Amino acid sequence: MTASITQIRTDLWETRTDSPFPGLTTHAYLWKANGHNALFYCPATDADFDAIDELGGVDDQYLSHQDEAGPMLARIAETFGARLHAPAAELTTIGRHTHVDVPVSSRHLDTNGVEVIPTPGHTPGSTSYLVDGADGRYLFTGDTMFVSADDRWSTFVIPGVGDSAALTTSLELLATLEPDVVISSAFGARAVTVLGARHWADCVAEAQGSALR
Repeated sequence: MTASITQIRTDLWETRTDSPFPGLTTHAYLWKANGHNALFYCPATDADFDAIDELGGVDDQYLSHQDEAGPMLARIAETFGARLHAPAAELTTIGRHTHVDVPVSSRHLDTNGVEVIPTPGHTPGSTSYLVDGADGRYLFTGDTMFVSADDRWSTFVIPGVGDSAALTTSLELLATLEPDVVISSAFGARAVTVLGARHWADCVAEAQGSALR
């Protein structure tokens, strides 16, 4: 594992790199805003719990899809008293690990300032989250979109689990957003992308074409 939690924006921290299994690398992200702490995704270990506690703990945790579920969900709830927000379509799978306090199934802006955006396709309940951060708009795409090892935007459907048609519709929805920073769960070249001059719609189009590469 790499070093502990790292501040990557004024109000955003990235946990150390986890490798839940060979070929997969992930981070989780702590967003601090208006006296509230939200954790996006899920760390694979409790190695950064002390650092997270020093930053004020976790009030609410947001999962993008069932692949992020594991034993740490219950540990986070027990340690910090966090409420878990997770896709309603995947309650059975996620619920094997802990109770889901807030099932999410429709697009809305919640009381924590998190816009919940269902983006099914990768898995039935895949969900993205958009927040107005101190340094722009942060879009958490889970595994719906990510930068692959060849430094190109990609997407994929889990065979026998996801749905290609639903994913196409979800990508079309994502293309209408205007994020400044995009943060995936699993990643290849990198997890965090600052868009700069590149149009987000072009990134989405590149991901749409990834099935043909």
